Amino acid sequence: MAETVATSPPHMDEGETRRDFLLIATGVVGAVGAGLAVWPFIHSMNPAADTLALASTGVNLAPVQVGQRITVVWRGKPVFIDHRPEADIKAAADVDLSKLVDPEPDSARVQKPEWLIVVGVCTHLGCIPLGQKSGENRGPYGGWFCPCHGSMYDTSGRIRQGPAPKNLVVPPYQFTADTTIKIG
Repeated sequence: MAETVATSPPHMDEGETRRDFLLIATGVVGAVGAGLAVWPFIHSMNPAADTLALASTGVNLAPVQVGQRITVVWRGKPVFIDHRPEADIKAAADVDLSKLVDPEPDSARVQKPEWLIVVGVCTHLGCIPLGQKSGENRGPYGGWFCPCHGSMYDTSGRIRQGPAPKNLVVPPYQFTADTTIKIG
């Protein structure tokens, strides 16, 4: 009868086992240390608390009278809110779009016709147009007038005359109630 001899895996001495443990432990400690060293740099790329606070702005429109314009701040920029009278709504709707530099119907710029909400920054060089206050020069189109280079916007915030290449920007907003909006 043939005798079977069992073979065992090569035997490692205590020194090899200890060396393997030290190599693995050193690698783990090094990886954790690198992660902890990089974390402050990654965290510094997050927006500041004041920026996060301005990410959205709630506005109560109830006190704004028909024909009145107010300015609120959203993300550090002025936002013009115009409670348009019926004549301004009609003037904005009756414009021949083929004559506009940046053709866009009024209905695409508003959610409710009586409320126009636009970022109050001229699309030419970033000036703030006049026309928010009663008695200010609103230009021949009844909207806003940028005195820096003469850009003129209509009652829908569309560029009608001057060097501005685009209409005033409509920010993302939604009505949260009949007279309350959330911008951003």
